[in-house]
This record gives sequence, C-alpha cells and structure tokens, in this order.
Amino acid sequence: MKQPLRILCFCLGWLMVAVGVVGIFLPLLPTTPFLLLAAGLFARSSPRFERWLLDHPVFGDPIRRWRENGAIAPRAKAMAIAMIAASFAVFLYARAPGGSTAAIVAAFMALPVLFILTRPNT
Repeated sequence: MKQPLRILCFCLGWLMVAVGVVGIFLPLLPTTPFLLLAAGLFARSSPRFERWLLDHPVFGDPIRRWRENGAIAPRAKAMAIAMIAASFAVFLYARAPGGSTAAIVAAFMALPVLFILTRPNT
C-alpha cells in the first residue's frame, strides 16, 4: 500500500476509534461498527494497532467474534434491539407522526433489527 493511503487509513482508523468510544456514552451512536471499521483500517495501515484493538480487553472480543464468523453476542443483540425500539418510541412521542410516516420509519428500523437477529450468537 502506498504511503499516503496508509497514512490516511491510519488516521481514519483512529477517527473510528474515537467515534466508537463516544458511542459508549451516547445511546444512539453505535460503538461496535466503528471499531470494526477501525480494525479494518488498521489492518491496512498498522498491524501493531490492529493487534492492540483485537487484544483490547473490552473491544477485542466483539471484533474477533465478528471477524471469525459474523457473530454478535446475545447481550449485544438485546441491547441493540432495545435501543432501536427506544429510538422509535422517542420518535413517536416527540414527532407524533401520522400512521404512514410511522409505518415507513418502523419499516426502516426493522431492517437492522432483522440483520441483527439473523447473525449467529457465537
């Protein structure tokens, strides 16, 4: 990989780590997808930081589980689906949408729920 592209991947990897860490504290921002992206970017730019992320005591296990067989832990599935449902409830309460708007939003929110439910557990 050429050096400028490698540097870009490295910087983007750290940006994804930062956004993932922020996602720990903001309930509507997911953490794991950003860390998966960071691991992929580090794989292309810095094997040292890829290894650091894979060996991290908190973040490493979900990343390894995803890489090995596309699995999501049952607790993570439950939390993700609960947050999606809570987001929909807030939307309904705050916006009081009409029936068709609520149905469209529900349909779009159902897509990631279906994806999450179809992933293996371990």
